[in-house]
Amino acid sequence: MPKNSDISRTRSPRLRKPDATDGAAIWELVKSCKPLDENSMYCNLVQADHFRDTCVVAELDGDIVGWISGHMIPDQNAIFVWQVAVSDKARGMGLGKKMLLELIERDACDDATQLKTTITRDNAASWGLFRSFARAIGGDLSDTPHFTRDTHFEGRHDTEHMVSITLPATGDLKRAA
Repeated sequence: MPKNSDISRTRSPRLRKPDATDGAAIWELVKSCKPLDENSMYCNLVQADHFRDTCVVAELDGDIVGWISGHMIPDQNAIFVWQVAVSDKARGMGLGKKMLLELIERDACDDATQLKTTITRDNAASWGLFRSFARAIGGDLSDTPHFTRDTHFEGRHDTEHMVSITLPATGDLKRAA
């Protein structure tokens, strides 16, 4: 557990679906979690409202200390995770992986056979989280360049690799985790 954490080892954040009133707090959390891309507060409000079934907030003492934004990819049996944010106050608790497990157990993800996300090569924390998650559920992880620096970002952003993790059948998940 990080030395600067004020969360005791026995306390654990409550995981839940977000609602529109969480939008501003989610935005503040994402802003504090460099190098995550900051979206507008309105974007986070819409995510919390329209995509609440595929998003997760972690709350402790009324504060949002974790966030996952995601959505089911149209015409695919895949849940796409857009962002994972964990407050400095909650680091070292395995919260990112706990939120991912919470997400894939939701009814809204019943048809998902894969979890997908994009990660730049230099984002060691994200690679570590998703590799750990894949191991925990017994899923295979693969990646391929998806949004490339020159083709999609006009040279202004590193290539985003599409990471795909196979998910266990719904009944197998509880045994895997």
